[in-house]
Amino acid sequence: MIEIRNFGKHYGDFVAVENLNLKIGAGEVFGFIGPNGAGKSTTIRFLATLLRPTHGEATIAGHNVTDDPIAVRRSIGYMPDMFGVYDGMKVWEFLDFFAVAYEVPRNQRKAIIGDVLELLDLTHKRDDYVNGLSRGMKQRLCLAKTLVHDPPVLILDEPASGLDPRARLEVKALLKELRKMGKTILISSHILTELADICTSIGIIERGKLLLHGPIESVYRKIQQHRRLELRFAGDPAPGVSLVRSDPHVQSMQEGPRGVTIEYSGGENEVARLLHQLVAGKVGLLSFADKEPTLEDVFMMVTKGLVT
Repeated sequence: MIEIRNFGKHYGDFVAVENLNLKIGAGEVFGFIGPNGAGKSTTIRFLATLLRPTHGEATIAGHNVTDDPIAVRRSIGYMPDMFGVYDGMKVWEFLDFFAVAYEVPRNQRKAIIGDVLELLDLTHKRDDYVNGLSRGMKQRLCLAKTLVHDPPVLILDEPASGLDPRARLEVKALLKELRKMGKTILISSHILTELADICTSIGIIERGKLLLHGPIESVYRKIQQHRRLELRFAGDPAPGVSLVRSDPHVQSMQEGPRGVTIEYSGGENEVARLLHQLVAGKVGLLSFADKEPTLEDVFMMVTKGLVT
């Protein structure tokens, strides 16, 4: 659905992005991860037909971004990281304005606007003036206007930036709903917790270079060579720690006041055997669980050069 080939953007001697290659399949939710200034917005503006490349090309839904920008704009819903609203317009008028711009037929606009308002939970704000909305409501409205022409691809640049925790959760819920609707979504953020339970795949960019990308589960497996187990004990952990230390599959151990976190090279059978030994040994085992890596773990390991 989205394919970028050898994209680069230079500003004089400054290289914003260099030789970026990326494919995002239909129905994916791709998390574009990187610190501020890494090249995320440059890449997104290129895909949104707002920036000409120094070199390289891209296609969205089969349309070349540089050669056929009008077709690309019909295929995408673009939400920039910074956006404005038009003073003096009501919410429904704002959406109607963009529906006209996208050439939505007049006899369909009222129903489409009603559906979009309902999806974004903005129906009760239909006749409010947009400049009187809270930031969270404006964020929803900007997302709503990307949907009025029902594009197959959404390109969202920092969609939850500046929102309070509740509004962030609401945006995440909306993105999950859009994923269920079959939209292909590229979402950029430097706040990793926003993306952890939304994305099907991720890409990490830093200093204009795409360091790692792929399905999120395969990325997790790549950075975590061994299983990580987290054990907690009731009371004195020493007997349990001693038993764990004797297991030949334990590669490393971090001890805490009430338990340990271990890197474990054994498979499912070995994990089951260790658990059985701990229970049979009556060492006061309170919990025993796999500790999944986080996007923060992935980002730190990749940007430190520990994974390539």
